[in-house]
Amino acid sequence: MQRWNGWGDERIEKPLPKQAETLLEQLVGPGTPPVNVSLEKMLGNVPEANLPEPSGNISTAARDRFEHAHGQSMPDWVAMRFGTLKRFPDAVAYPTSESEVEDVFTFADKQKMIVIPYGGGTSVVGHLDVPETDAPVLSLSLERLNGLIEFDHHNRLATFGAGVKGPDLEAALRANGYTLGHYPQSYDYSTLGGWVVTRSSGQQSLYYGRIEEMFASGTALTPRGKIEFPPYPASAAGPDLRQILLGSEGRMGVLTRATVRIKRIPEKDDVYGVFFPTWEAAVHAVRELVAADLPLSMIRTSNPNETYTNLFLAGHETQIDLLKRYLRMRGLYDAVFCMTLIGFIGPSRQVAAGKQQARRIIRKYKGVTVGKSMGDAWKKNRFLAPYLRNTLWDKGYAVDTLETATTWNKVTPTMKAIESAIANALEEYGETVHVFTHLSHVYSSGSSIYTTYLFRIADTPEETMERWRKIKASASREIVRAGGTISHQHGVGTDHRQYLAAEKGELGIDMLKNIFSHIDPQQRMNPGKLIE
Repeated sequence: MQRWNGWGDERIEKPLPKQAETLLEQLVGPGTPPVNVSLEKMLGNVPEANLPEPSGNISTAARDRFEHAHGQSMPDWVAMRFGTLKRFPDAVAYPTSESEVEDVFTFADKQKMIVIPYGGGTSVVGHLDVPETDAPVLSLSLERLNGLIEFDHHNRLATFGAGVKGPDLEAALRANGYTLGHYPQSYDYSTLGGWVVTRSSGQQSLYYGRIEEMFASGTALTPRGKIEFPPYPASAAGPDLRQILLGSEGRMGVLTRATVRIKRIPEKDDVYGVFFPTWEAAVHAVRELVAADLPLSMIRTSNPNETYTNLFLAGHETQIDLLKRYLRMRGLYDAVFCMTLIGFIGPSRQVAAGKQQARRIIRKYKGVTVGKSMGDAWKKNRFLAPYLRNTLWDKGYAVDTLETATTWNKVTPTMKAIESAIANALEEYGETVHVFTHLSHVYSSGSSIYTTYLFRIADTPEETMERWRKIKASASREIVRAGGTISHQHGVGTDHRQYLAAEKGELGIDMLKNIFSHIDPQQRMNPGKLIE
């Protein structure tokens, strides 16, 4: 059973070690546990539906409408925990086929309804916000369009309903000896359709690619009719219309099915831990590793703040002392340490040769390999990290993330500018923000920059939101100033909308507006997301 006011399965807890709680008190001050509103009270805030009683697979139940009124962004969390969520869809549709989606569109058109497509509800940038409007709002859930439709071994393609979640998709493919290999942090709950329309990136994208490389074709239902995207391996027949659907965030319609390019399950898929003595050494090593064209699935490099924070949050204080002793034995006396996880993937002989070449590069930059146990632990727990958000909130701390991507020459100055902006954002309140960063998706020309920050929850939802807005705005301005993308993998939604023009330009924004207006003349598909 999913938590109604937090992340994940309510049966899963991720406790905070006592030494980690002490560290947080030293870093940002003691937290004051907030009083969370009850589910009963929250459901009492759901008003009567603004439409006649629907029939079929459309619900106006208060619980359904509440669950489809939010995602997992910081504004969503504040609203859920303090009980200040004010806007709800008037109904939730649960179609089980494309023809039923068409029926929902007919119903919505007749009632002049706003339609918000809903996948797994994991958006962290406001994709699911219900707009302020007098028109009735319909949440269109894809959760029942979740099966394997066709497995094409000959062409290495698989077609699924767009509502299929990560674990179910992988189970269906692995039963046939294949994998998609797309593992975003939200893997357990996010959906294939959501990955496509937000241009998602998985943790092992260095080998498997981003979702735009995996997405071969699909079917989208729009207010103007159906669009079919053929699964050509390549085409020079004008602009690729798939690229307009990718990242469209529900503004064009609803993706009902998607065909993806799949790969054989690799013979080897191992992750190793490495520690570098400085951030500069780590970045140089990572850049060289990527340029060497090795059989790598991922490289994830934490800066010193994240290295120590993660080890403490995991309760590894003893291991930290042992690690320091071991690294001193290896000659790293004054190191600040940057933890790096390196994934090797592919046929055994290629992996063995790749590891040998990687060791030479690692040694060149005084890196120390600590074996596969650290990588095994990461693989085992990699989708559990968001559960700490529940634990920390209940202790009085809010946690959020933001990300960008830029070229290698800008990576370090951009990271430092973002961290500085966040760390100083709440000075006027006398509050401290703890901030740390890692590089999680690397490319030959640059890298993503993924930053996490933690601050104290205020006494009121208004002040908590004001603190978050200060942090978010300060960091976003630095990203734009540094020339980074406003989003590498989370999408735009409402949180990043005001910064999109800096990346697309005025003409680019006008092009998007014209496309969306053409496909949705009444502007009823997820209005307010991506662009005004």
